[in-house]
Amino acid sequence: MKKLLFVLLVVALASFLLVGCMPVTPGEGEGEGEGEAEICPTVAVESQVAVGGFTYIKGGTAQTITVTFAVPTEPVSVYVGLPCNEKALPEGVPDDSAEVIMYTTDNLTYTGTYTFSGDCCEGYIYVLTCDTCAPCKYPYIVDSEPPYATIEVCIDACVCEGCELSFTSTITEDCVDEVNCDDDCSGFASWSIDIYDDDPFDECCEIPCAEPIDSGSGTACPVSWTTTECFETGDTVYVVVTLVDNVGNDTKFGGSLTGFNSDTCDAVTLTSWPDDDCVDTADFVYCDDIVG
Repeated sequence: MKKLLFVLLVVALASFLLVGCMPVTPGEGEGEGEGEAEICPTVAVESQVAVGGFTYIKGGTAQTITVTFAVPTEPVSVYVGLPCNEKALPEGVPDDSAEVIMYTTDNLTYTGTYTFSGDCCEGYIYVLTCDTCAPCKYPYIVDSEPPYATIEVCIDACVCEGCELSFTSTITEDCVDEVNCDDDCSGFASWSIDIYDDDPFDECCEIPCAEPIDSGSGTACPVSWTTTECFETGDTVYVVVTLVDNVGNDTKFGGSLTGFNSDTCDAVTLTSWPDDDCVDTADFVYCDDIVG
């Protein structure tokens, strides 16, 4: 009887010790002697978006990582594996991963910040809660590059007196079937064009210091918009084009247009703004009747 009680006690203790590592999400190499994954939490990154079955994260800025457990859990370690890692991953967390310092007040939700970097290739976030378990793995792709476009500006006669402007993303020379308006990673999300009658960056940067007199926007390529305002001889207007991708990277460029001839609508000068802290170098092309 004593031997039977001893065996039952040993079995009970073994079962208790294994509860924290019950396999819910299979770990890499499970079934091959590399361990089992723990009960995995949910992991969310501040800027993450799901596009085409992949999770994209904005690169270049500190992002909040939130790890949420169903029950109080400690200790918790979180690592970010570098994307574009070509070598085979060792058991557990790769040697070149960066640990993220996490904070919690209830052992349910852990938060920390990390600045992601990479060139549109896959990496992993790893979460560990016990020494003998394989880590939970969460794939991600970093998007660090903003979208691009070349905008053609044309001037046409208005229905009313004066001239109107039209903006169209141009066709690439190499691929005549593709519009030159895209993002190479998470994808193009939106564009907007604002027209001002005062210099929007005369006193401050990034945030325009003037209200637009006309605006257009869209959520897909191609860019195609015509002003509703008519411009008269002697007018000067300022154009700001903003392109945004799915994780929030943006490209902003602009220029000023002067010399409207409301009788002929064929003599406008467009001056591109140079690189500075406000806008990028303008990427415009011009119709034949516009002087660049």
